Amino acid sequence: MNPIKHVAIIMDGNGRWGIKHKNSRNAGHRAGLNSVETVINECIKTDIKFLTLYTFSTENWKRPKKEINFLFNLLENFLSNKIDNLIKKSIKLKFFGEISSLPVKLKKLIKSSELKTKKNLGLQVNVALNYGSKSEIINSIKLINKRNIRINENNIKKNLFTKNIPDPDILIRTGNTQRLSNFMLWQLAYTEIFFEKKLWPDFNNNDFKKTLSKFKLIKRNFGSI
Repeated sequence: MNPIKHVAIIMDGNGRWGIKHKNSRNAGHRAGLNSVETVINECIKTDIKFLTLYTFSTENWKRPKKEINFLFNLLENFLSNKIDNLIKKSIKLKFFGEISSLPVKLKKLIKSSELKTKKNLGLQVNVALNYGSKSEIINSIKLINKRNIRINENNIKKNLFTKNIPDPDILIRTGNTQRLSNFMLWQLAYTEIFFEKKLWPDFNNNDFKKTLSKFKLIKRNFGSI
């Protein structure tokens, strides 16, 4: 039976869910937070150590400005209102991506949230925010050149945003879309990928548990026979 240390999720389908049920993409983003909390609680129950959520990609800046502002405000409210609850659950928050390009208020909340949860020893929730995997890999190589060290697999890995974090065992993408969308391309080399037809706000505890159960039955060879 395969142990599970790290689950990564592309939370796709919020906008489509919102249009379908509330005639508002933003309503879908708000509803998606319920699925986030559901998955976090199940990760804690099953002793999964790392959960990475693809929250906002570098390509998402192409969306309408009102929707982008809503997403950032939603995250700001979540960090402001839920931080005490996260601390009680011993959750550690880690944000990665091009954080410097984000709004000032959000950057301050990110820094504060990471600092407040830094010593927590439970589940680590990684939030991929303004993140793109191709630029992450390029940035890693630039850092290697700057430090005048050899370009090899180990040094590239050590200079990614995810240094000191094990690669995901499982990737779940909801929303009935079967692509990686520039997410953790280096880290997903040997990850088991599960594409889920449900839109993210409809993804529930049973769906998550079924995916974990399927993973545990897979024979993982990592290139061997």
